[in-house]
Amino acid sequence: MILPALLLSTLLGPSAQEPPAAAPAAQSAASVDSHIDAGLAAFKKKRFRQAEIEFRQAVDADPNNAAATWYLGYTYYKMAEPKRPFHPDKQKAAELFAKAYQLDPEFRPAWSPSARGGSRRSSHRAKPPAEPKPAAAKQG
Repeated sequence: MILPALLLSTLLGPSAQEPPAAAPAAQSAASVDSHIDAGLAAFKKKRFRQAEIEFRQAVDADPNNAAATWYLGYTYYKMAEPKRPFHPDKQKAAELFAKAYQLDPEFRPAWSPSARGGSRRSSHRAKPPAEPKPAAAKQG
């Protein structure tokens, strides 16, 4: 009697204890967004070291996030800006810019929450520019 109960609990136990697969992904996306928001707030106050920490945490949470990668690169660029033109941080920034655009070729930085889209993929991304109006035909 004990043996069948033990086997049954072994078979059912791990699946009942496993968390749902979607929960960590949702928490991770929220974590990335919160770190990006905190990084942007620090960046606007010219607290570049704090911004670097926040953006680094966002990249660590999601290495494929173009926004986190781009903002981290721009933070490195701004920290190196008053230094020599060929400072190593500027090279690091260029590499991060390239990686961000490789991850999302349509990424556009947005510096305020109101400029961001609503979906997770488009968060921290400016709205695309309006389509240019066709030139009026010349009247002869």
